[in-house]
Amino acid sequence: MITKIKIKNTATYDNEGITIDNLTKINFFYGANGSGKTTISNIIQSPSEYETCSIEWQDDSPLNVLVYNKKFRDLNFGSTKIAGVFTLGNATKEQIAKIEEKKLRLENIEKLGKQKNATIDKLKNDQKTNYETFKNLCWEQLRLKNDMFKEAFRGFLNDKSKFATKVLEEYNNNTSELLPLNELQKKAKVLFSSEPVLLTVIQIEGLDINIFADIEKDTIWNKKIIGKSDIDIAPLIQKLNNMDWINQGRQYIQEETNICPFCQKETIDNKFRQKIEAFFDENFIRDIEKIKKLLEDYKINCENYISILNRIYDTESKNENTKLNIIFLKSFIDTLDQLFKNNQERFNIKIKEPSRVITINETIEQIKQIQQLINEANNKIAEHNKLVNNFQIERNKLISAVWKYLINDNTTIIEDYLKKDKGLIKGSTKLAKERDKLREEYSKLQLEIKEDNKNVTSVQASVDEINRILSNYGYTNFSIVPTDDNYYQIKRGNGEIAHTTLSEGEVTFITFLYYMQLVHGGKSPETANENKILVIDDPISSLDETILFVVSSLIKEEIKAIKKGISNVKQLLLLTHNIYFHKEVSFIDGRTKETGDTYYWILRKNNNISNIQCFEMTNPIRGSYELLWDELKNRLNLSNITIQNTMRRIYETYFKILGKYSDDEILNKFENPQDKEICRSLLCWVNDGSHCIPDDLHIGLQVENKERYFIVFQKIFKEMGHIEHYNMMMGIKH
Repeated sequence: MITKIKIKNTATYDNEGITIDNLTKINFFYGANGSGKTTISNIIQSPSEYETCSIEWQDDSPLNVLVYNKKFRDLNFGSTKIAGVFTLGNATKEQIAKIEEKKLRLENIEKLGKQKNATIDKLKNDQKTNYETFKNLCWEQLRLKNDMFKEAFRGFLNDKSKFATKVLEEYNNNTSELLPLNELQKKAKVLFSSEPVLLTVIQIEGLDINIFADIEKDTIWNKKIIGKSDIDIAPLIQKLNNMDWINQGRQYIQEETNICPFCQKETIDNKFRQKIEAFFDENFIRDIEKIKKLLEDYKINCENYISILNRIYDTESKNENTKLNIIFLKSFIDTLDQLFKNNQERFNIKIKEPSRVITINETIEQIKQIQQLINEANNKIAEHNKLVNNFQIERNKLISAVWKYLINDNTTIIEDYLKKDKGLIKGSTKLAKERDKLREEYSKLQLEIKEDNKNVTSVQASVDEINRILSNYGYTNFSIVPTDDNYYQIKRGNGEIAHTTLSEGEVTFITFLYYMQLVHGGKSPETANENKILVIDDPISSLDETILFVVSSLIKEEIKAIKKGISNVKQLLLLTHNIYFHKEVSFIDGRTKETGDTYYWILRKNNNISNIQCFEMTNPIRGSYELLWDELKNRLNLSNITIQNTMRRIYETYFKILGKYSDDEILNKFENPQDKEICRSLLCWVNDGSHCIPDDLHIGLQVENKERYFIVFQKIFKEMGHIEHYNMMMGIKH
C-alpha cells in the first residue's frame, strides 16, 4: 500500500506543500474542481515526472497502480481500436481455485519474506546496539580510566568509533610482551614527556643548475658578429665601424618609400636594400637568434631557481627546528639574484650590439655556496632524524605494550561483544539465506500463475460483462466487439464504428466499465488479476443520476472486497468534486460504524494554493448545505470572497428558499437602527461580494469588517427566532 504522499512546488501546491499521511485501504478525497485532485492522481501514476514530490510504500514494496482519470480515457479511447482486457471469465471453477490457491501461497510467501526481513532488520539493529554499548564501554573503561597513557591513543582521542575499532584490531593482532602497570608508567614518563619530530629534507627539484654555467660560458659572448665581407658596401661599413648602428636602423627601411632612415633623404633604391640584406646574411641572423634563445632560457631558469630558493628561505624561516643557516642563505640568494640580473643586462647589450665582445659574470661559485649550505643542513637533518627514529622505535614499543595491557585487562568486555556480535551475524545470515530461498520460490510460483493465467484467460469475458451492463441500463444502440488481434471496437447494430459519434456521457460510462474490467484483468494474459492499487479521479463527469448510481455501486462492491481481503486490489484512493456521489459511494450500509480501514480528506484551494485536511475515520461530507456550515466553521482558512459566497448560499437556502423570507422582512426584525443598518450592509455585502470580485479598496475594508459582519450574520438567526438552528450547525453547545 501507499503510506505517504508528499506534494510541493507543483500546480497549485506551493513550496510548503502538503503531506497525505497514514493512508489506509480505502481513502476518500473531496474537493472542488481546481483544488488539486488530478495533480494527486497524476503524481501517483507517474511519480518520476515530479521531482519535488514523493511516494512512500509499505515495506518499500511498490504495487502496480491503475489510475482512472482524463489521461486514462484519452489513452485507451483515443483511437477506434481499444486494447483487450484478459480476464478469467472462461476458466473453470477448478482452474480458478487452483490460481487462487497459488495466489494465496504467493501472498503467504510474501508475508513470510517480510517477516524475515523485519527479523533481519531487528538483528541488524541489535548488532548496532551491541556495538554502541561496546563502543561506550571501550571509551569509559579503556580510554578514560587510562588517561595517563593518552599519548598512546593519539589519533583516537576524539572519536569513539575509531577507538573501538583500534581496540578490536589490537585484540586480534597485538603480540607485544605483557608488562606490569608500574613499568609502563615509568617508561611513559620518559618516552611520552616530549616528542621529537622528524625533519623534512630540503630539496631543490626540477632544475639542472649546470644550465647556468653552460649559457654563461657559451663562446658566442666573445664572438664579434658581423655581416658578409664580400659585399661592396662591406669595406665602408667596416671602415666606419657602424655595423651595429646600421643593423638597428635597417628595420626602419620601408619598401614603399625611398627615404633613408639614416639621413632622411631619397637615397634608397632596391639595389641598396638588397646589398644591406645581403650584408646581414644567414650566419648573422642565426647568431642573433641564438643570443635571444640563450637570454630567454637564462631568464626563465634564473627566475625559477630564485623562486625555489626564496620558498626554501620562507619555509625554513618559520621552522623552529631548522638546521639551515638562513642568514647566509638570504645573503647568497640576494647576491646570486643580482649576478643573474647583471648578466641579463649584458645579454641584451649583445643583442643590440652583436659585434661587441662582452664579459659574463660566472655564477657557478655562488650556486655552489648555496648548494653546500643546503647540503650541510640536510646532513644535520639526517643525523637528527636518525636519533628520532631510534627514539620512535622505543616509543612505538611502549605504545604497543600499553595497548596489550589494556586489552588483557578488559578481555571480558571485548569477548562478550564479539560473542554476541557473532551470534547476531550468524542469525541474520541464516535468515538471509532463508529469505533468498523464499524469493526463488516466489519467482517460480509467480511464473506459474502467469502461465496458468495465460492458459485460461481471454478478452471475450470482459466484452460480455461490459455489454451486459450497457444493455441493462438502456445502452442498446452500440456494443463492444472483439477483433481478431485481441482488441475491441465500439460498433452500432449496423456494423458502423461508433467511436466518434458517442456522447460525452456514453464515452465516460463505457470508459469506466472498461476500467473496472482492468481492475481484475490485464492487457496481457500474464498480468490478469495482478495485485493493484486503484486511484479513481472523478469517474461521474457527464453522467446522469442513474449511471452515477451504477458507478458508485460497482465501486462499493469493490470496497467491500478490499475490506474483506478477498480482492487483488489492496488499496483504493477515490477523488471527487460531487457531494452526492461522495455520499453515495462512501455509504455501505446503515449499520457500518467507523473503521480504521477508511479515511476521509477534504482538499481546498485558498488564494490559489491547495491545502488538505484529514478527518480520519469521520466522514465530513453530509450534504452540500451542511458542507457550507463546515466551511464557515473553518473560515480562518478561507478567503474573503469564499466567505461571502458561503454566507450567501446559507442565507438564500435557509431563509429565502426554505423559509420564503424577503430581505425586508429580515431587516424589519431589527428594532435598533444601528443594527438594522449593519444588517442591510451585510446583505448588500453578501449579495454583491459573492457574485463579483470587489476592487482593492473594498477588499481592504472587508479584512477589517469580516468578523463584525459574521456577528451580524449570527444575529439574523437570533432575531428571526432560529438561533438554535445556528448553534446546531456551528456545533455550539449550551
